[in-house]
Amino acid sequence: MFNSPTQMEPLFPTARAEQLADLAVELVRQSAALGSRLRGPTREAVITLLRQMNSYYSNLIEGHHTQPIDIERAMKQEYAEEPAKRLLQFESKAHIEVQELIEAQLEKSPDINICSPQFLTWIHRIFYERMPAEFRWITDKDEKERHEIVPGELRNREVVVGRHVPPTFTAVNAFLERFATAFDPARLGRVPRVVAAAASHHRFAWIHPFLDGNGRVTRLFTHAYLIKAGVDGHRLWMVSRGFARRRDEYIAALVGADAPRKSDHDGRGNLSDEGLSQFCDFFLQTALDQVAFMGGMLELDRLENRITAYIERRATLNEIDPAGAFLLRDVLLRGEVARGEASRITGKPERTARRIVNTLLEENLLTSETPKGPLRIGFPTKVVGYYFPRLYPEGVEHDIERATSNKRLR
Repeated sequence: MFNSPTQMEPLFPTARAEQLADLAVELVRQSAALGSRLRGPTREAVITLLRQMNSYYSNLIEGHHTQPIDIERAMKQEYAEEPAKRLLQFESKAHIEVQELIEAQLEKSPDINICSPQFLTWIHRIFYERMPAEFRWITDKDEKERHEIVPGELRNREVVVGRHVPPTFTAVNAFLERFATAFDPARLGRVPRVVAAAASHHRFAWIHPFLDGNGRVTRLFTHAYLIKAGVDGHRLWMVSRGFARRRDEYIAALVGADAPRKSDHDGRGNLSDEGLSQFCDFFLQTALDQVAFMGGMLELDRLENRITAYIERRATLNEIDPAGAFLLRDVLLRGEVARGEASRITGKPERTARRIVNTLLEENLLTSETPKGPLRIGFPTKVVGYYFPRLYPEGVEHDIERATSNKRLR
């Protein structure tokens, strides 16, 4: 039974230390290049899309499959009549809102220790406060007893997670205090901080401090850690996409880091140093893969071409004026454009230009905060497969296309 925080050692991997440091340095370099590509309003539009994507993949890891189009509808308070689908919409919406709150809290309180029990229980609390009542109960394996999930409350009973038996519930707070001290980003240098983002992801999941919601809270916490480590690429990539697409490897890597020390050559702690090192390697390799993917998606020349191809496709169906592509391109590159510029940009008379603008606004391809305000780019779910191919799994992109095509035909 784990009842002493020393049993959580090692907290930082020593095996493959040089290799992990090299991966961390590369992640710092590549993530820094992401944010410089987009103007502020365009970047915010991508971030909004990625929050929805992050919710989709984080919940998918938990075995909950919510269609991206339903997540988008949930953010507009448009809920399905089918109870099961509606519950998943509430869950996805909760994840998005909590991610936004975390990001806002880090901006408001830059010195906050995100590894503290107070911050971690806050994530759990604000997440479960937004969850439907049906998701606030769990049942024992033998289905004899139900337990309520109290938002922000540490677990008050023993649990078994697969083959892993987490620390006894009476010691959870002590483990979290040790976790808070060891992984506090303020205590670490630039490169160790990046490796710590990986190591802390496993060790927090290993503690399993809550009765339920540990996986999602862990991934939301890791999102915060990547921001504090300065490798979030201005929030333009999300590691959960990589975990979900390599789910079996992700679970296996977590399990491997649960293992006890195998020999005198496997570190000096209670747990396997090699297992933790392998998990950190998997984490950082996955992160680099996701940064590279988003880097490719955000190459402006290619993104412009994909947007133009989409408008041309809609133009062949007489749904959108092809000149709309010129306006979308300008808005993409400049961040925002005054409405009065639409005629010049499209090369159309004022009246025709206004009609093009109105169509693009109705389609959410453009957005504006006020009826006469500047125009900004929009990334509705229906265009994701065209603008950002493979952001979602291929079959899901086909489902999005089918759903939006049917809506246009009605």
